[in-house]
Amino acid sequence: MKEKSDIDVEKALKNTMHMGYSVDVNNLEVENKVLKETINHLKDELSKFQKTPLLSAEVKDVLKDGILIRLNNGNEFFVNLSPGCESVEPGDYVLVEQKNLTIIRKIPVSKAFNVEKFVIMEKPKLEWQQIGGLDRQREEIKEVVELPLLKPELFEKVGITPPKGILLHGPPGTGKTLLAKAVASSTNSTFIEVVGSELVQKFIGEGAKLVKEIFQLAREKAPSIIFIDEIDALAAKRIDIGTSGEREVQRTFMQLLAEMDGFKPLGNIKIIGCTNRKDIMDPAVIRPGRLDRLIEVGLPNAEGIAEIFKIHTKKMKLDAKVDRKKLVEKMAEMSGAEIKAVCTEAGYFAIRKNKYIVTQKDFLDGISKVKAEEKAEGEDYLKMFG
Repeated sequence: MKEKSDIDVEKALKNTMHMGYSVDVNNLEVENKVLKETINHLKDELSKFQKTPLLSAEVKDVLKDGILIRLNNGNEFFVNLSPGCESVEPGDYVLVEQKNLTIIRKIPVSKAFNVEKFVIMEKPKLEWQQIGGLDRQREEIKEVVELPLLKPELFEKVGITPPKGILLHGPPGTGKTLLAKAVASSTNSTFIEVVGSELVQKFIGEGAKLVKEIFQLAREKAPSIIFIDEIDALAAKRIDIGTSGEREVQRTFMQLLAEMDGFKPLGNIKIIGCTNRKDIMDPAVIRPGRLDRLIEVGLPNAEGIAEIFKIHTKKMKLDAKVDRKKLVEKMAEMSGAEIKAVCTEAGYFAIRKNKYIVTQKDFLDGISKVKAEEKAEGEDYLKMFG
């Protein structure tokens, strides 16, 4: 039998081991608790990075050990893909966290813009007979734009390719936009109007993408006519690239050229450029295969003025003594827009007299007012740029 002292020793050893075991368990529980808190804290921190606000970026290239992205300001970065994020391809738009620019997720849209908000899109109802004094220009546009859209088989039989687009050039207010809308109406095409200067000013860093999506919209809405007003703001002669703004204009211009080269001459999309400054246009945009048909839309001659005056006074009640010939002489060197303004002002002069019949004096007063406004605008221009 074991002596009492031996039994006491065994009990003491067992108690000691049990106490040690308890201490180890307590330590492990404390460490486990600390680790859990640390993990939760890290999860919270990670979640903060993945929450809004996030940056949007475009995937430029997918490489073996990372992804090249481009932010809206033009800067490019080599970044990683976060765990759990779906695979991305060049051209995709993604959201990245602000600190390390790690890609969080792909934006589930194919377009960077709702492009229809940035263009004027309509189905014009303007007829050719509503345009006066531009017979020669009207026939040229019919040959270059209307005929290929309505009867492409004629060109295929003859074996020639029509121009992809045209450039309308001339002074302001001579009817360039009206011609473009009329041909869109005659071909039942969607008229997509873009203003070159606004494209350059409003969308720094995004101009090239917007141009790409405008052409995509034209394909979706075909047959369509893309009308680029003030195209000289976008396609002026290239100079040494200095500022970031000039570089952006060049990127947008190069995208425009690429889009022009990307569709067929006998396709159902046509481009009409419009400018008051043909002399500063880059040769690249008006070479054969692009906007290679140049149509001058100048000030109307006496016959054209009479025709335009007749169109705008068609619904007006004129006094029997109105001398149209004399009024046409007085309106020499006026544009179509100015002739329309004269008719409007003459109507206002009649209204001020509480009359509904427009007299010769009303028209003469209207001519004087329009000429005075034109002179004032010219003087203001000289003060600013002279």
